[in-house]
Amino acid sequence: MSDGASRQQGDLWRKVGLCLLVLVFLTPIALGVLYYRSRIFIFGGLSGPAGTSVVKPPSPADWRSYRDGDTARLAILLTDEASAWLGLVHGLKSLGVPFTLTRDVAEAVRSKVVLVYPYVSGLVLKPDELRALAAHPQGGGTLLAANVLGGGLKEVFGFGDVQPSRKRFAMSFSGASRTWLGFDEPEEQTVRFGDPARNPEAQLGTHGYGQAADALAFFEDGTAAITRRRFPTGGAAYALGFDPGFLLLIGQNARGADIERDYVNAYSPQNDLVLRFLRQVWREGEPLAVSLGRVPDGKALAVMMTFDVDFTRSLPNAVAYAELLKEFGVRGTFFIQTKYLRDYNDEIILTDESAAHLRRLGELGMELGSHTVAHSWIFRDFPMGDGKEQYPAYRPIVVNRNEARDGTILGELRVSKFLVESLAPPAKVVSFRPGHLSNPGGLPQALEATGYRYSSSVTAGNALSHLPVRLTYGRGAQAETGIFEFPLTVEDERAPLMGLRLPQSLEVARKIARDGGIYPVLVHPNILGHKLEFVRGFTRAMRDRAWFGSVDDFGAWWAARDGVALDARREGDGVTVRLTAPRALDGLTVEIPPHWFLDGSEVTDARIRQRPGAVTLPLPVGTTTLRFRTAPRGTGARSDDFKLRTGGLASP
Repeated sequence: MSDGASRQQGDLWRKVGLCLLVLVFLTPIALGVLYYRSRIFIFGGLSGPAGTSVVKPPSPADWRSYRDGDTARLAILLTDEASAWLGLVHGLKSLGVPFTLTRDVAEAVRSKVVLVYPYVSGLVLKPDELRALAAHPQGGGTLLAANVLGGGLKEVFGFGDVQPSRKRFAMSFSGASRTWLGFDEPEEQTVRFGDPARNPEAQLGTHGYGQAADALAFFEDGTAAITRRRFPTGGAAYALGFDPGFLLLIGQNARGADIERDYVNAYSPQNDLVLRFLRQVWREGEPLAVSLGRVPDGKALAVMMTFDVDFTRSLPNAVAYAELLKEFGVRGTFFIQTKYLRDYNDEIILTDESAAHLRRLGELGMELGSHTVAHSWIFRDFPMGDGKEQYPAYRPIVVNRNEARDGTILGELRVSKFLVESLAPPAKVVSFRPGHLSNPGGLPQALEATGYRYSSSVTAGNALSHLPVRLTYGRGAQAETGIFEFPLTVEDERAPLMGLRLPQSLEVARKIARDGGIYPVLVHPNILGHKLEFVRGFTRAMRDRAWFGSVDDFGAWWAARDGVALDARREGDGVTVRLTAPRALDGLTVEIPPHWFLDGSEVTDARIRQRPGAVTLPLPVGTTTLRFRTAPRGTGARSDDFKLRTGGLASP
């Protein structure tokens, strides 16, 4: 071979080698680009949100903000400012019982019914204050007290000794007291304080009263959990052997794992029973007892149909559910996972194609809420973040059930809200539900910092209640937030299949409706079939008997109701009720004694409706005054109507 031919062959092999070398380097890059594009979807030209979300430090709640009101309210004498009094006042507001808070015994006993909280002791009350409290029931008033530890008032309350313990796990109401309280359901017989199978100590300490003359409830060791003593003057004294505020706060903060009977798909009135007991004592002792209803339009049940859209095929299916609700004239809430990365959980959910389904949900009139970006099991362990997280730079990855990377609480809230609002205008995202109901302790203040107003992030079983509640900062006992929580009642993942549970779910609805409560339903629209038929069957069965609406619909109503001040006073031969509202709201029910009748001259609005024991009316901003005629007790309605008037689903 000539030298020229050899050089040409060498050049060829060098070129081939160079090409192979280029391929060796470029192939991984090309594959990486392809993998990247299959792993993430980025909407062109979309970036945000702008600005920074700032989590403000807690502002300690001041009991003085709850001190105003007339003497017909339940007076709470606060003996320890460091107690769980926020749990008590939030619970009473949820039930609709008006109250005042005071540290002054003389001011408290101006009211007919006084609750001393969190304890009675000579260490916190002076001798003259103890004498004033002792004289209250003897003079015809009603005295309630939590944890009567000393002060020489045992005889007033009708018991002998006090036995503290952390080994009591439940109290059971006597048969007579259940009849008196209207606790007729099997789930209404017992209040739990812990579970010895999970923890050798109860979640709160208790005080058992020995030698009680009249015990309304007993601990399992036979000591009295609630005592009562009636006086010839008509007065009464009640002693509670537990801290109702702390118990309520456990549920409100969704920390009742050792107390809950059923996590979900069941009637779970645990802490509602405590509130209904306090309300019954107040109603019996205060002739001017007037309270607020818990459901719009005078209904007994507030149903919220909600859907967790967290699977690739869920968005197209969600449209079918929305179209069904539209046929019934019902607005539902669709919590959207704005997943734009492929990871352990699933493929990418949010693309140009799926965004069209998102917009269709809005066109059908549905509410769009946030269901996070990552939908991580360990969202509860995410760091708070710096509040500057933006799409598309924010890229949380779920590695497995126990690991996720690059996610923050504020990032999940900010970015998901931004994407839904950007892709489906004019949606305004104000409602939130985390994936797997995974709840960080800092969620309430993070929601507030990012512009949310409502949460449906826990089950009624874990919240120990079927009532909404205002959340506290850091799920603690010292500061409030403006976020309201709506615990869900029914979900679709536990056996048996949701479509087979319609009769059971309707029975749970009946029980909640006996005293008025909420009924959020959670459906994952990953399939149609039996789940769609459940939604159809439940809505058809309840549409005319319950209030239906979205989370933001009910939330706006509830937030307005939460601000209503209610007072009643006797004027001449009648009663005047004043309602002061900072926000207007429609369909507010005022619960009244069954022998009161609205003065005919007051009924100038066709939207005002009266039935025995209740008046439903629209409430404008400002003060509304209602005047009632009163008939002697026992006329015009049965005496037990007052206890049950808000309950019951009318026949269709």
